[in-house]
Amino acid sequence: MMGNNLEFTNPGFLWLLLVIPILAAWYFFTIKKDGATLKMASTKGFVKQDIFARLKPLLYLLRLLAVALLIIALARPRNVEVSQRTKTTRGIDIVMAIDVSASMLAKDLKPNRLEALKTVAIKFVNKRPNDRIGIVVYAGESYTQTPITSDKSIVVNTINKIKWGQIEDGTAIGMGLGSAVNRLKDSKAKSKVIILLTDGVNNSGFVDPKTATELAKGLNIKVYTIGLGTNGTALFPVAKDLNGKLIFRNAPVEIDEKLLQYIATETDGKYFRATDNKKLESIYNEINKLEKTEIEEFKYYNYQERYRALVFLAAFLVMVEMLLRFTVYRSFI
Repeated sequence: MMGNNLEFTNPGFLWLLLVIPILAAWYFFTIKKDGATLKMASTKGFVKQDIFARLKPLLYLLRLLAVALLIIALARPRNVEVSQRTKTTRGIDIVMAIDVSASMLAKDLKPNRLEALKTVAIKFVNKRPNDRIGIVVYAGESYTQTPITSDKSIVVNTINKIKWGQIEDGTAIGMGLGSAVNRLKDSKAKSKVIILLTDGVNNSGFVDPKTATELAKGLNIKVYTIGLGTNGTALFPVAKDLNGKLIFRNAPVEIDEKLLQYIATETDGKYFRATDNKKLESIYNEINKLEKTEIEEFKYYNYQERYRALVFLAAFLVMVEMLLRFTVYRSFI
């Protein structure tokens, strides 16, 4: 009758249930006083006590049950059915600008920087179901791999297919940022974000990173920058052998952190340094928390009152008790 989604409108009345065991104890401790007593030398001449007389305490039990039901009814039990609907009120357009230069094959992250980034980036995309996301890749030049879209399967598929060697090598941070800004310039979203990742120093391209930063700032685009690479040295690809296999050697890790900090500061973003796989994942998790999509939730409640049945049941028990008291038990009272 009650159901699993039961609640009480006036739960304070339930404290009155503590009176029930007190009343029960009072009755059974004073039961001998209920009626006259007669002392006799022997009862052998009397028939065995009638079973109805022995069940007389059940009358009081019925009364206590009725009182308990009325107390529960006063607390107003009811079943609640909740249905809800959500509506995105503030979507975010995000462009991920990913460095795909040869240095992204360095092995200070496992199995290498690029593969580590792809794993984390896919997790990030899957955590943004209400946002549109686009992908820009850059090295010595840049291009849009996927325009801004709400289809996460396309974005994930694009990230999975990113690999080194598709475009001219180098690190054109200005061009990568400029392409990302170009993707967002016509966006109607209330919040526009670029996540710019690089593992090196701007050394190519014809767009000055500071110029691209000013463009982002003018369009109210927030830029989160990530410097990828351990502190010290790392195994970098330096050449290929006769079989075309990459040769790796230790070399110093160089990241233009001042430039990345400048870009982030000027656009009200934040700069991060990822020195290992765990740190890279924590950075994307932090960005995910910083950029929250506003969602409006509507809940609809359907109430089914349950106290009426308890009142009727209590009334029925009282009627049964009174009926028994003035019929079957009349001679025993």
